Amino acid sequence: MSKLPPSIFNDVIGPVMRGPSSSHTAASVRIGKVARALMGQPIKKAVFEFDPSGSLATTYDGQGSDIGLAAGLMGFEMEDERIKNALQIASESGLQLEFLITPYENDHPNTYKMNITGENGSKMQLTAISTGGGMIEYTNVDGFRVSLKGDYYDGFVVFKKTGKAFLNSIIEELKQSNGVDKVVFQKKNDKQLLHIQSSSGPCEDPVYSLKDKLSIEKTYFSGPVVPVLSRCNISVPFSTADQALGFTGNNLKESWEVAALYESQRSGFSVSRVLEMMEDIVDIMDMSIQKGLRGTEYQDRILGRQSHLIEHAMSENKLLPVDLVNKIIASTMAMMEVKSSMGLIVAAPTAGSCATIPGTLITTGKKMNLSNKEIAKSLLIAGLVGVFIAEKSTFSAELAGCQAECGCATGMAAAGLVQIAGGTLKQSFDAASMALQNIFGLACDPVANRVEVPCLGKNILAAMNALTSANMALAGVNAVIPLDEVIDAMDITGRSLPYEIRCTGYGGLCLTPTAVNLKEKMK
Repeated sequence: MSKLPPSIFNDVIGPVMRGPSSSHTAASVRIGKVARALMGQPIKKAVFEFDPSGSLATTYDGQGSDIGLAAGLMGFEMEDERIKNALQIASESGLQLEFLITPYENDHPNTYKMNITGENGSKMQLTAISTGGGMIEYTNVDGFRVSLKGDYYDGFVVFKKTGKAFLNSIIEELKQSNGVDKVVFQKKNDKQLLHIQSSSGPCEDPVYSLKDKLSIEKTYFSGPVVPVLSRCNISVPFSTADQALGFTGNNLKESWEVAALYESQRSGFSVSRVLEMMEDIVDIMDMSIQKGLRGTEYQDRILGRQSHLIEHAMSENKLLPVDLVNKIIASTMAMMEVKSSMGLIVAAPTAGSCATIPGTLITTGKKMNLSNKEIAKSLLIAGLVGVFIAEKSTFSAELAGCQAECGCATGMAAAGLVQIAGGTLKQSFDAASMALQNIFGLACDPVANRVEVPCLGKNILAAMNALTSANMALAGVNAVIPLDEVIDAMDITGRSLPYEIRCTGYGGLCLTPTAVNLKEKMK
């Protein structure tokens, strides 16, 4: 199936979630929710298998995959406060969970093989992957290769083999049905499958219309798990930074309007609705920062509350006289503390890098007395740069190291800061280019499988890099390499990193004696 254009709200800014990692916790909630929907009944037992050569074998219990899966299988939403106790709630409710490390062939380091048993004893075999930033894809349902990304209403029909001509007529009839966007056919031995996708509502009616036409053995249904649904014939005005610059030259749009128009055409929402949605995101980010500054508590983490130390040191004139920089450091730390205490955050573009963008944009916006609406406009520009990254590369540290997380966040934040300062779209892209150039080869090596050390420092590093890159662009400094070319080169660099420093726990700081002792202590 052809790749759809990225959405700012699906792929870049979001999801709103709890947990240490979007690739692990948020994605696992979505994977669990889809499994629950496909089963069509409460789940009694779930066995998960992780390949030892992937990332999940060493990180699933430290970065919240087990918590997310339990929550999703019980139908919790990602922002539900019960997520932090999901494993205990699952045990008390009789949901049996097993996690096995088993060698098997797979094409992605974040692969989940599942054997699910329903309340009535029925069973399913499923395979899904976490693709970065909380996004997922189901690749196998009971032996059939599928592509289910949670951006449609999905329906599956398994039936006995039937005549080709008759089947073709049924498929054509389905395609013409009101509300059906796509129909995909597949066969396996003497079984056949129709995968029906709709952007307008559940697929029960088109599936049940086949009851008298096919010898149906099984049906499955699932709803969307992302905020922006896909649909037929999506057309976006551009997919690269260079195309966006050419587009603005013809239409004389303000920078943020270019980003809002892109998302409007991708989502089907009005430009005003897109801006309102981003204002809601700003509200959540701001509340998270304020909560972090007030103080957080959580037992299962390496770092306790520290963000207040910056404010105290500032009040006592112990720090270098760079007021905005110090406030950004404090805000970034506060957001990371909320994340590590299972508080409500926005993955932007991931949970591991969730502090860079709000730490810079919200703090700078407030320093300049801007409204949340104006800050939301800067987030849209940041999101647009993220769209270009999602189109050409990845937000998955398991595929490209931390340059895919804090690295991408620094480029996005730099572009947003230029918008806050009233710069042009080209200056935003130049700032993103310079910021991204500075982070090639960034390792992902979270100590003790907790997304805290060195993740906190890398978020602050990314924030400072964004600030300096934005000022350089605003001053007219030459970025030399265009943003599109930088993203291409960044992707090649990240994917060439040794897998030991791609969020596996096998390299970098993870192997230091202190880190090894911490991991053992926190089991």
